[in-house]
Amino acid sequence: MTDEDVPAFMRAFREIAEMAHRVMGDGDGERFADVVGEHLGGPAGAFAVVTEEVMNHRYADWDTALALLASRDPDARELGIGGGDMRYHQTLTDFVAGTHGRFPVGQVDYYSVPVGPEERRRAIGFGMRLFRYADQPVGVFQRRANPRYGQDKGTVEVMCPDGEVSVALLDEARELSVEHSVLRGQVVSFESSGYGPESQGVTFLPRPDVNADQVILPAQSLERIVAHVSGIAEHAEVLRRHGQHLKRGLLLHGPPGTGKTHTVRHLISRNPRHTVVVLAGESLAFISLAASLARALQPAIVVLEDCDLVAEDRGMGPSGRPLLFEVLDAMDGLDADADVTFLLTTNRAESLERALVQRPGRVDLAVEVPLPDAEGRRRLLDLYRGDVDYGEEVMAEAAERSAGMTASFMKELMRRAVLEAAVEGVDPDDAHLRSALDGLLQGQEELTRVLLGRSRGPGPADETAPAWDAPSASAEWPPDDS
Repeated sequence: MTDEDVPAFMRAFREIAEMAHRVMGDGDGERFADVVGEHLGGPAGAFAVVTEEVMNHRYADWDTALALLASRDPDARELGIGGGDMRYHQTLTDFVAGTHGRFPVGQVDYYSVPVGPEERRRAIGFGMRLFRYADQPVGVFQRRANPRYGQDKGTVEVMCPDGEVSVALLDEARELSVEHSVLRGQVVSFESSGYGPESQGVTFLPRPDVNADQVILPAQSLERIVAHVSGIAEHAEVLRRHGQHLKRGLLLHGPPGTGKTHTVRHLISRNPRHTVVVLAGESLAFISLAASLARALQPAIVVLEDCDLVAEDRGMGPSGRPLLFEVLDAMDGLDADADVTFLLTTNRAESLERALVQRPGRVDLAVEVPLPDAEGRRRLLDLYRGDVDYGEEVMAEAAERSAGMTASFMKELMRRAVLEAAVEGVDPDDAHLRSALDGLLQGQEELTRVLLGRSRGPGPADETAPAWDAPSASAEWPPDDS
């Protein structure tokens, strides 16, 4: 085909498309525009359409809100549109005006959307609700995002003889979508793998179950942390009444594998009413979106894992500004009376820029999570031994020889002991524990020890470190400290 042939081809293609549209309306079935017009009390094409764009992760919220509004009318019904794939390229105005043919009534398109770690909801993906609102007939058309057809966001289109009623309906639906949000009280992340309970970029995570007696921290540290997060939330109304701010920032810092992330698990566990957004790695770029969600669904916790990476990263965020500025703006942007906690963890507090940790209103409490002392290591060994009855002597030996190691090291040690026994086809005993310990402490395992949290270089752990008050649990979410 030459360049001269292109205009003729395009004209022929347009004529074929227009003919298909004209023919599409033939038959004895009901026409979509006729049914909508009958409901609204006049020619459907004569009524204005008011449109609201819906963020993908909020689509389930809007479907919930619109279902609630429609449920007030016992005669409410749902209406689909026929016409094949061509319908996905049209707007509601096109459907009712007959601009590209008369579309028949068809089946409503539904799709299953996650609303929790193990729950799903059937939402209208392409279809219309017909009901009465404020004593007026209304039609509400829902369309979920469909990148295949160039539609990156969902839309809600409302028709009503009274345009002010359309606006009022959208206003109330917006409020209901927040009040009844499927994200409220959930633990979510903006990481999508394609293999989990995801909804348009939002992944629902199970809320961890970690009790206070399972958290290993220096004496009084846990009390300070809990008071800063839960205590402020419990007395939020009193603080507001006396003009005190609620927004707060908490930084947990210390070597890798010492229990920072596990402490985060405990805070999430003991605050079941809080909406939690977990950001780590590339998802840190969604900090502005996470802060907006936290503001709307407070009380909330925004977790920023390994925030030292944010301070070092000079890459650009979604707005075209350095990611560090995105984080700072998100922390500064919330109102002082917003019941939102920014919970940051870092392995290298010294690498954080002063702007992130030393300005009021950003981080107002920093707690160190150091390496465990001898008592802490022994309790960790008791925790991770499972149901294996190792002798007192070998357990004491393991606690002594593992000076300078972390909870991650203890956990791996117990796993290796059981694995060695499994390879031999016998039950694990003291010999397997000693063998596993010898293996991990060998020179060639230096990199493994570093990866498990042991600092490079020789020398025993500092046995003058603060005492530890309880063993750490083995909950698997979020992953162990990096």
